[in-house]
Amino acid sequence: MSKTLVIAEKPSVAQDIVRALTPLAGKFDKHDDHFENERYVVTSAVGHLVEIQAPEQFDVKRGKWSFAHLPVIPPYFDLKPVDKTKSRLAAVVRQAKRKDVSELINACDAGREGELIFRLIEQYAGGAKPLGKPVRRLWLQSMTPQAIREGFESLRSEQQMAGLADAARSRSEADWLVGINGTRAMTAFNSQGGGFFLTTVGRVQTPTLSLVVEREEKIRKFISRDYWEIHASFGAEAGEYPAKWFDPKWKKGEDVERRADRVWSAAEATAIANAVRGQPATVTEESKPTTQASPLLFDLTSLQREANGKFGFSAKTTLALAQSLYERHKALTYPRTDSRALPEDYLPVARQTFEMLADSGMRHLAPHAQTALAGNYVRPSKRIFDNSKVSDHFAIIPTLQAPSGLSEAEQKLYDLVVRRFMAVFFPSAEYTVTTRITTVAPTLPAARGSLPPEGALPGLGRPGAGQVDQHHFKTEGKVLVKPGWLAIYGKEAADEVEGGQAGDKGQNLVPVKPGEVVRTEQADPKGLKTKPPARYSEATLLGAMESAGKQIDDDELREAMQEKGLGTPATRAAIIEGLLTEKYMLREGREIIPTAKAFQLMTLLRGLEVEELSRADLTGEWEYKLAQMEKGQLSREAFMQQIAAMTERMVKKAKEYDRDTIPGDYATLQSPCPNCGGVVKENYRRYACVGKPGADPCGFSFGKSPAGRTFETAEAEQLLRDKKIGPLEGFRSKAGWPFTSEIVIKYDDEAHNYKLEFDFGDAKAEETGELVEFADASLGPCPICGSEVHEHGSNYVCTRAVPTAAQPLPSCSFKSGKVILQQPVERAQMEKLLATGKTDLLDKFVSMRTRRAFKAHLAWDAEAGKVNFEFAPSKFPPRPGVAKKTIAASPGRASAGAQKGTKKPAAMKKPAAKKAATPRKPAAGKAPSAALAAVIGTEPVARPAAVKKLWEYIKAHNLQDPQDKRSIVADDKLRAVFGKDRAGMFELAGLLGPHLG
Repeated sequence: MSKTLVIAEKPSVAQDIVRALTPLAGKFDKHDDHFENERYVVTSAVGHLVEIQAPEQFDVKRGKWSFAHLPVIPPYFDLKPVDKTKSRLAAVVRQAKRKDVSELINACDAGREGELIFRLIEQYAGGAKPLGKPVRRLWLQSMTPQAIREGFESLRSEQQMAGLADAARSRSEADWLVGINGTRAMTAFNSQGGGFFLTTVGRVQTPTLSLVVEREEKIRKFISRDYWEIHASFGAEAGEYPAKWFDPKWKKGEDVERRADRVWSAAEATAIANAVRGQPATVTEESKPTTQASPLLFDLTSLQREANGKFGFSAKTTLALAQSLYERHKALTYPRTDSRALPEDYLPVARQTFEMLADSGMRHLAPHAQTALAGNYVRPSKRIFDNSKVSDHFAIIPTLQAPSGLSEAEQKLYDLVVRRFMAVFFPSAEYTVTTRITTVAPTLPAARGSLPPEGALPGLGRPGAGQVDQHHFKTEGKVLVKPGWLAIYGKEAADEVEGGQAGDKGQNLVPVKPGEVVRTEQADPKGLKTKPPARYSEATLLGAMESAGKQIDDDELREAMQEKGLGTPATRAAIIEGLLTEKYMLREGREIIPTAKAFQLMTLLRGLEVEELSRADLTGEWEYKLAQMEKGQLSREAFMQQIAAMTERMVKKAKEYDRDTIPGDYATLQSPCPNCGGVVKENYRRYACVGKPGADPCGFSFGKSPAGRTFETAEAEQLLRDKKIGPLEGFRSKAGWPFTSEIVIKYDDEAHNYKLEFDFGDAKAEETGELVEFADASLGPCPICGSEVHEHGSNYVCTRAVPTAAQPLPSCSFKSGKVILQQPVERAQMEKLLATGKTDLLDKFVSMRTRRAFKAHLAWDAEAGKVNFEFAPSKFPPRPGVAKKTIAASPGRASAGAQKGTKKPAAMKKPAAKKAATPRKPAAGKAPSAALAAVIGTEPVARPAAVKKLWEYIKAHNLQDPQDKRSIVADDKLRAVFGKDRAGMFELAGLLGPHLG
């Protein structure tokens, strides 16, 4: 009997489908990777299982990223499995290829990405020729059993989904073309002076970065202005109340800093205060009731913004916590959503959720749930239940499962979602808002004594026969009458009012009788300064990404982006983290600040006239055209031709730019040129001497981005002043590997000028015999010999590991890097390691092999005689059938003491076996050639061990170039191995290949 294969996007959805179909189609048997009965096979992806790539013959590897190989516009795209989910892909493909499976149902999420996920899996399963099995589409906006059953009764045809499928593929391929070609073109442009300067761009990441850079440019150009406010206190029969002067005739103009309550001269502010002080005043006021509804339910972006503002969680952290609450604890619904409403058939589920909360025993939440049930608050409302406002997923709400064993951070986020879920059903908060205007009409004698000469201050008017101009003062009060939904938040209530002001926190006003005359008890001018716009936090940047389309002038593009913004809720956190990882931005407290590299990229895009890459217009234009494609009004071929043309134009602009520099807003350094004392100015690529006034430049300059790391202006200033800086991290070798080094400016006798050099500092003293003097305090005893450990260059070393006056010949080997795998190791952490045997858990290590971040302690490994990694025990129990991983450091593990080149330890890798991990065999040794055997011996050896022995030979014979430690000068034996006189340190493994085997 033939069967139908149902492919969902997530395992949880597959389970929901099975539960909904069981009453109709019969009981399902559960297998490792699918459910099955006589009619259906139900399985699932876990998001994207397949991604596109250029076919091998059209792709260009990073070593050949040059204009000669651009643009890369393949005629078609190949597919490759996503590394993390290869086993899941194999399981889904296995079901799709079954002979008894005659039909597929696409049950991935109802949207463009869900369509793409399924289509790529189907294509991959077919291989060289199509799978050839009919496909129908399950379109769900609600996951209740009844909604799922109704969805199966009204499956859509493949023809109905053709437009959405075309739009999904086109968006994916267009992103690839722009991202790959843009990144490679800008990298090639920036690497023209040598080295490898990775410059990533993308349709979403670059406009996001542009928002941050433009805000920083406004802050830097902002000129603060002085202004004054006049604060007064008035006495009534019932007591005093405060007020602030304002001009009722004021109208908004072009100057955005002008306000009705601001005065722009100290003399005018003082004159107003003097004129009203001690004078009688009349009072008018207006009181009216107002209501404040609760904010809408959370989508991912609003949850990330709220958690960042309340708890300081990054967008990435919030997403990870929400995912844990969804996947592990089953306590929240699917978090990667852009909807803030629920499906219209979800009312019974909402009521059941309140019943769960009322009985949950959570003392801070249960009483409010009980109040809602007793008051029948859970009722139909278009504000909450609206199918038209539900996209691929509905809003984030608690599930029917009460969680237990949550971490502190998970509990905070869960409470945030639960309170918002309950609040949206509660009545609106009710206030009485009172606006009181106090008018002072100074008498002529009082006014004359306080005013400056007639005509000096036109804003005050001219003295008349009995009075001068009246002065108005405003007082606002907002009193909470019925808390409504705010009762759920208690003391935090005022903070829950979106856009709330100080008065929203409750300001009771003393009463004033009708017709009562009050007296101006005090009136004082208060000097203030205008402030620049605030830097973005993650919360405000997420909001700016979400609303990016609102700033677009074109009506059609703005409409296309109305529901989209930059990125999606699922990708925005990753976009921000990517910009931080690539050092385009950095976090400082809760502020996000663009780096010099970011400004350089924006200068480049503006100079090359490819600014569409940095504006949200590009996304708006794409969304507009993709929407047309979904409706069948634009062909996929026409859209992709436009993308190819745009890509070619972008590469051509970069390739043909023929000027020495790019126009920009560049700095002038304060420190003089070390060679001639002239002025040093910044241009696009360099900091260069322009000479003394009236004199020619001397030729001194240094690159702004040596080895792919861009100097901040302050760093360039320090380097020029002190002729050294560092050690700095973030440099990249020509092969793209990160490293850390000091930078020095040294005099070059041949060039008769100063030049910039890397100074690795490690072996300088050992090679030259120069004696080392330590100026810093001891960090603690050496774990090998007990002598003192100090800072030296880019390392922490034992005093007996380098030549000193007390001991010219080194006798100890202890050395550990100040930066290990991009993780800075602070003095306090090294002191802790020397005192206790290990550091705190450090979280910024980055694997050289996978480029992924990982956490570990640094610990002294006595058996190996070096610093190694030690990993914290996993808080998740191992899956059944998976062998327990070794955590402790071992002698065979890569040493953490190496400053660079260290691979992520084997303990961090996933076992390849499905049922039980088997020990990995060591690499087989190969016989060295005669030339190599003359250097390392004749025993068979694996390539890593051969490289290690080769380095021992190089160190023992002092074959590193003193001017460039990364360059090896070959002696007769090495010349036979290298086939040339010199070789770079990163070439060694490749050069040994032909000699092993």
